Amino acid sequence: MSEEAAAGCLTLDFDRVGKAALVRCQGKLVVGVNNILYIRVRELIPDNKRIVLDLTGLTFMDSTGLGTLVRLYVAARSSGCNLELINLGKRIRELLGVANLLSVFTIVGENDIRFQ
Repeated sequence: MSEEAAAGCLTLDFDRVGKAALVRCQGKLVVGVNNILYIRVRELIPDNKRIVLDLTGLTFMDSTGLGTLVRLYVAARSSGCNLELINLGKRIRELLGVANLLSVFTIVGENDIRFQ
């Protein structure tokens, strides 16, 4: 998939406050664009103690997207960084539930993006 086509599937918006980062995800986290999320968020891990992925705008996620979240979780945890999810839509929550991952991820209260 070309970068232009990938950009149409998934967009990321970043905010940083101190040692915390908020990443707003919009679109679809699917094969062909999943590495965009992984690479961009992985770059944040060394400089942040907390990364919050806001999934409000994530409309669809396939198994590669799910794998990307797991890879990010492992990378963050290995570096002493907390990776948290916020604003899971019904379909994303169901997918994490079916994969038995709801208890693995820290899921922050809806719209709770306070950086402490």
